Amino acid sequence: MVDDTATSDDQPSPELVLDALDDPDCQSILRETADPMTATELAEACDIPRSTLYRKLEQLSDAALLREHDKINPDGGRTSYYQRNFENVNITIDEDDTFSVTIEHGRQGTDERLRDIWSKMGDEL
Repeated sequence: MVDDTATSDDQPSPELVLDALDDPDCQSILRETADPMTATELAEACDIPRSTLYRKLEQLSDAALLREHDKINPDGGRTSYYQRNFENVNITIDEDDTFSVTIEHGRQGTDERLRDIWSKMGDEL
């Protein structure tokens, strides 16, 4: 089994993570995305205007707290789904009084890894 826990090399800045976690709309989105949801579903569930929602989705993605994947529709086209992308967020301070953030993404199942591969391949086309 592959360990998909993130390493310190691919961690966002503490500021990005803290700003996202401090935002009430981002918090609402994270609460709703334990399971994948579309932007339309999220806008309705979180009572957020779609224009605001897309900015918040980008903010959460930049902070590595949310991931997007696409599902190819049988009749053509793709639908994007968003899902919370972490199990734990740890913020530490070292001897130099420098803050760092570690986001534990946990393990992905085979279905999730394949879905991500297909989603990325769709972006290449």
